[in-house]
Amino acid sequence: MKDGFVKVAAATPRLKVANTCYNADEVIALYDEAVARKVDVLVFPELTLTGYTDGDLFFQKVLQDGATEALARIAKASSSSRMLMFVGLPFLLEGKLYNTAAVISGGRVLALVAKRNLPTYGEFYESRWFTPCPDENITVEILGEKVPLGNRILFRASAPSSLIVAAEICEDLWVPEPPSVSHALTGATLIVNLSASDELIGKEEYRTGLVAAHSARIISAYVYADAGEGESTTDMVFTGSNLIAENGTVLKESIYNYGTLTVTEIDTDRICYERSRTTTYPKLDAVDGLYDVIAFDTEERETELSERHFSRFPFVPEGESERKSRCEKILTLQALGLKKRVAHTNARTAVVGLSGGLDSTLALLVTVRAFDMLSRSRKDIVAITMPCFGTTQRTKSNAEKLGEALGVTFLEIDITDSVLRHFEDIGHDREDLSVTYENCQARERTQVLMDYANKSGGMVIGTGDLSELALGWATYNGDHMSMYGVNSSIPKTLVRYLVDYVAETDASVHDVLKDILATPVSPELLPAKDGRISQETESIVGPYELHDFFLYYFVRHAYPPHKIFRIARRTFDGAYDGAVIKKWLVTFTRRFFSQQFKRSCLPDGPKVGTITLSPRSDWRMPSDGDGALWVADAESIEV
Repeated sequence: MKDGFVKVAAATPRLKVANTCYNADEVIALYDEAVARKVDVLVFPELTLTGYTDGDLFFQKVLQDGATEALARIAKASSSSRMLMFVGLPFLLEGKLYNTAAVISGGRVLALVAKRNLPTYGEFYESRWFTPCPDENITVEILGEKVPLGNRILFRASAPSSLIVAAEICEDLWVPEPPSVSHALTGATLIVNLSASDELIGKEEYRTGLVAAHSARIISAYVYADAGEGESTTDMVFTGSNLIAENGTVLKESIYNYGTLTVTEIDTDRICYERSRTTTYPKLDAVDGLYDVIAFDTEERETELSERHFSRFPFVPEGESERKSRCEKILTLQALGLKKRVAHTNARTAVVGLSGGLDSTLALLVTVRAFDMLSRSRKDIVAITMPCFGTTQRTKSNAEKLGEALGVTFLEIDITDSVLRHFEDIGHDREDLSVTYENCQARERTQVLMDYANKSGGMVIGTGDLSELALGWATYNGDHMSMYGVNSSIPKTLVRYLVDYVAETDASVHDVLKDILATPVSPELLPAKDGRISQETESIVGPYELHDFFLYYFVRHAYPPHKIFRIARRTFDGAYDGAVIKKWLVTFTRRFFSQQFKRSCLPDGPKVGTITLSPRSDWRMPSDGDGALWVADAESIEV
């Protein structure tokens, strides 16, 4: 289970009420399927071996003994596997009946987890038959072994060390203080729930939201296995609504899915990281006498990521409706940030360097929205295009068309002569197309913008995006600098969707924005060839879709390079081969560390997404930190 990935499954067997032999056969069949699919943790519904709807038959010794015998068969069938399996059954102790989950691994019952909260309202009558879990764990004998019975039990895997499992049963989740809160605070990273939740109109959505929100609240993975076909329909209907969530995200769900598995992979290392970075997440001591911690062995293998989905564009919602809603929200937040800054500084103008590229286009669109919110004239926005050696007619024309369509003040200031004079001043050969040749243009443009902002009583609006900041793809004290950077937390892959959203919702700028979107990404600092862009960014630093993918998992989830490569290779299969992914991952890792000095002195800018590299917000890193360990990890990847 390398990198903290663990394959988990919820199983809803077809069963017959009170037929423990039949039910055991169904459980064993699903167990065999789970073995074939290399599942590490398998969860069955509440009272699996008898069914949930037995009523007063629960008091019958025949049924109780039948459940124990069925459990013995299942334990024996699992003797060759280290899978951790949870199976529900009634358990009689000293004249009291408990609703329990037997926890099995390697052919042995490790413990019995008992239900704490017994619903006796509406259609439920559990306290008629069962006794609530005792306040403290007790020792009981089952199948010839002495094991703990209770609710405060943790199951610690031999590997990965981040896999610690705890269980609760159905209603335990629905109460104000679920046992899983305490389980998580004492270290459990995976909570399993054996449930028999009957289906009602509207309940499916509520249940899904409950599981997702609860997993986020306690920062854990959560596997919810629900009862289904075969339960009595005398008063209720069960639909096998199985759910697997991780820290607020539903990874897999199924309904009406009987006699098979709902499977995915969870990331327990990620859960531990999220807890470590969340300073308000408390930690209790698992060995305070209240909890029993039971070790279990796991298979030493690499979990195949056959079920878990990783989006190629983690910053961009996949559904069209959600994406449009998100784009509107992001543009509004960017504009609100700028609106406050313009009002606070009493700026008479906002000055934007407009290149005809994506980033400056987005910055201008945001600025227009902010001025509209302020009921300010768009003519107070000054869009300046500054052609030089690499500027093409296409980008220059698009900048002019966009400024005109938006109704802003548009200026063209050719900086060619200024840059050539500067070459003379510093003794630089104009035929030397080195970084000096490029950066002189970027810094001259920034000087023009800053000085014009001074002249007009305004402020310079930054255009650089999050992807460029991560790679350091900006000229220090050139386009790196502004008075407010509206795109500072917007990655390049998202910039495209934001601009496209405006194109689709504003007919006045549709055509020009579509052409800007079709233009290759370029700083246009090297001379054009035959009137066409000669310097394409992605051919130099690599595809932004890869870099944004690397950035998301490196910063947001602290994945090491080899783990990022592992999921990237699966996610981009068919688009990039392993060698290409490794090449650009090494580039990303090197540049991320070497370019921190540019991020240590960033202008202000609003955080509108999950990641920002502002030294005042999410990311604090020494400018001279050594990235050798990370680079070595990336370079050691075998493709």
